[in-house]
Amino acid sequence: MATKPVPPRPVPRLYLATPEVDDPTALVASLPGLLAAADVAAVLVRLKITDQRTMISRIKALAPAVQGGGAALLLDGHVELVARAGADGAHLTGIEALAEAMPSLKPDRIAGVGGLPTRHDSMAAGEAGADYVLFGEPDAQGLRPAVEAIGERLEWWAELFEPPCIGYAASLEEAREFAAAGADFVLVGDFIWADPRGAAAALKDAEQAIRQAHAATSGKVKAEQG
Repeated sequence: MATKPVPPRPVPRLYLATPEVDDPTALVASLPGLLAAADVAAVLVRLKITDQRTMISRIKALAPAVQGGGAALLLDGHVELVARAGADGAHLTGIEALAEAMPSLKPDRIAGVGGLPTRHDSMAAGEAGADYVLFGEPDAQGLRPAVEAIGERLEWWAELFEPPCIGYAASLEEAREFAAAGADFVLVGDFIWADPRGAAAALKDAEQAIRQAHAATSGKVKAEQG
């Protein structure tokens, strides 16, 4: 009996994390060009902590540039500001934060989660209704798992579970590896903004690396099925 061919996996998309936003003026000016330069599914807005009114005004300043460019705007934490500022959702850290946020975010907004050190935590997040799981981000001390361990977790999740998985890439090479491992999205941030050529060139490179990794992996799958 012939085995049913596995449907081709879509090309992973980019998830762009901003620098810590204080004055959003420069970012508002640059985002339309960045979102036009590469296939960015969502922008994770990292806010400098200040009073709520100021943070809401910063989110509202960024929203037209992000959402008008076809990307979702997610806040890094700050669940209480999501609806008031017109964001599309929030990224939470840890199972407890996800559980606390679900009543205010669901069913209309996105609830993504990272800070999942074990496979059990990852499965619990999926069962709790997370819209995505993120693997590989630094913890509070700035430590993160080995690249190989992140890739293994992505591969495991992609094979077994429905919610999308995201790989946190700290370099172009990691973006390539995580796309090959099965990530649905690749989160890029600091290395994009630090590129001396400018963020647009770095984003284009990241998108190209992801596409090449996906094409190579898809070709291997086809060959194995053949």
